[in-house]
Amino acid sequence: TYFAAQLAQFSSLEQLSNMNTELKNLSVNQMTMNYAQSVNMIGKDVVTNSGNSLVVSGPTTDLNYKLATDAKSVTITILDKDGMPVKTWDETTQKAGMNKATWDTSDVEKGDYTFQVTAKDSKGQTVSVDTMTSGLVTAVHFRNNQILATVGGKEVPLSNIIEVKQPEPTNSIID
Repeated sequence: TYFAAQLAQFSSLEQLSNMNTELKNLSVNQMTMNYAQSVNMIGKDVVTNSGNSLVVSGPTTDLNYKLATDAKSVTITILDKDGMPVKTWDETTQKAGMNKATWDTSDVEKGDYTFQVTAKDSKGQTVSVDTMTSGLVTAVHFRNNQILATVGGKEVPLSNIIEVKQPEPTNSIID
């Protein structure tokens, strides 16, 4: 009976080991499917829930940010790659949550910039602001069991992407 009990334990252990292997395979298969689907994001415009970088490539550039509470005044400052201010402007009253401002970049040099947003409520108190990076996905990578998208030259976890859309068509002249 001792021998039979040991055989039963070995059988249970083997079944647990097989289940563990099956779960690992399932996890790998799910990650592979997620990675394959994420490749479809290449060439799409996205907004991530962090960062403050943007790439100027057309006549206008959108800046995305989230306000913790309603703001009576919002000031946006654009900085060049050396951290020097390029443009500053004020926005009027904005509601709490996601907000977007459009920067007229028709006469601005193409390239990389960053932006800062400061906001005050109706009592003059500072409103907390979270800035967001937006840009074109140029690559997708799988590293350390995580899917990363390259947005504006920086890698961000796929889980940080909060909006995906088709890029606006550019009016280019073909010779």
